[in-house]
Amino acid sequence: MSAYLAISGHEDHDVRPSSANSHRSPRQRSSRGRKEVGVIGQASWLSSVINLVNTIIGAGVLAMPLALSRMGIILGIFVILWAGATAGFGLYLQTRCARYLERGSASFFALSQITYPNAAVIFDAAIAIKCFGVGVSYLIIIGDLMPGVVEGFSENAASVSFLVDRHFWVTGFMLIVIPLSFLRRLDSLKYTSVIALISISYLVILVVAHFIKGDTMQNRGPIRVVRWDSAVATLSSFPVIVFAYTCHQNMFSILNEIGNNSHFRTTSVVVASIGLAAFIYILVAITGYLSFGNSVLGNIVSMYSPSISSTIAKAAIVVMVMFSYPLQVHPCRASVDAVIKWRPIKRSESPGSSPSRLVSLLPGAKTGPQTRGDGMGETRFAAITTAIIVLSYIVAMTVSSLEKVLAYVGSTGSTSISFILPGLFYYKISSPDSPHHQRLMKEDDDEQEDTADDDENLLGGGLKGGLWRKKLLRRASLALAIYGGVVMVTCLVTNTLFVVATH
Repeated sequence: MSAYLAISGHEDHDVRPSSANSHRSPRQRSSRGRKEVGVIGQASWLSSVINLVNTIIGAGVLAMPLALSRMGIILGIFVILWAGATAGFGLYLQTRCARYLERGSASFFALSQITYPNAAVIFDAAIAIKCFGVGVSYLIIIGDLMPGVVEGFSENAASVSFLVDRHFWVTGFMLIVIPLSFLRRLDSLKYTSVIALISISYLVILVVAHFIKGDTMQNRGPIRVVRWDSAVATLSSFPVIVFAYTCHQNMFSILNEIGNNSHFRTTSVVVASIGLAAFIYILVAITGYLSFGNSVLGNIVSMYSPSISSTIAKAAIVVMVMFSYPLQVHPCRASVDAVIKWRPIKRSESPGSSPSRLVSLLPGAKTGPQTRGDGMGETRFAAITTAIIVLSYIVAMTVSSLEKVLAYVGSTGSTSISFILPGLFYYKISSPDSPHHQRLMKEDDDEQEDTADDDENLLGGGLKGGLWRKKLLRRASLALAIYGGVVMVTCLVTNTLFVVATH
């Protein structure tokens, strides 16, 4: 048996239920029994992928050709794939961290409570600010694009003042997204996510169709295949690609709601979502860049000649960001709730010395019945959601551009969520000295005992290989956190240089 089994052997009578399945923890039984899973998570694999892809792909897909023009085709494609791989690894670490928590209770707050409890408020505040800022930017995009969409469909629209007023359209679309923002479960947004993905598909088809048609070649600039524009220009586009994969704020909700939370199933959700997003980014980047060359702008749709198809494309962008707004409200609400409930933990109440305070976060802990997956009461849920909606509406109505603010919020918030937090959380919680890791290792050993049918040779080889992989994964998680810190500093410096240059 493994060394971890010997270390945690004194907890044997505490963690093993007295049922016929005594060798399985409640975490394991809930992941196997379809009936129990249905109570905790009812989301399908497909709906999980759809929601995650919709969270990943936003208006940033339209800036991919510009990034390629600054980096060159070869380097640009490599950076898109690299950014997808690192973001996917962060998502994978989140699936691993969720195994240390009670089924259905995974969140950044829950993890910070058993790893860095007194820093939990900082983590959740950063997530809330990031999601709020992105949500506001979506409302601003709606206000900026809708007047042009109306004018594209009707030349006389300008004569009706309110039809070309951004405030009118922000207000009108808020009436649509408000009911969607009050949905508790992320899985409830799967149908709106499908509509948003249809809009994305139209944008991709439009870019590819113009490239095949070749009607932009007369205005095309030179093409860079290997050479880049400059080091500064390349660094300025790097954050755009890195942040284009940010979806980690919704990953724990997906893990809580998915019906089958097996390791293979959750990993396949990550691979499918990141893979599809990377494919779309590369397709739009290459075809869009080859259509306009180095003359391409940040929003490629705005470069096409005025027509019904380009007007529909602008409308598709509006639909896409409109249905993406509730996907930002969902994690923002959870983080704000965690910040409100946070209380500092005294040294004598640390997880190691007083586990009773955190027992509900541990695998196998007995919790009271919860009617809501998010744990929020009706009044608190309504109050926080209303506050987020009202504040975002006020900011969107009074501010016409958040580019500079979002540049810094994205550099800090997105980097923290995507790389630093998943890396640090897994590195901390998977430490051999961690009581949570020892408990999980014991459950895994018991599971392997049952699977191997007491074949000690097979069991021993599997455990040795598993320990080696866990050590490698733990080192890789630390490397991801360090990489996130480097990305954060690089992006902040680059943004600062551009602000100075513009002045």
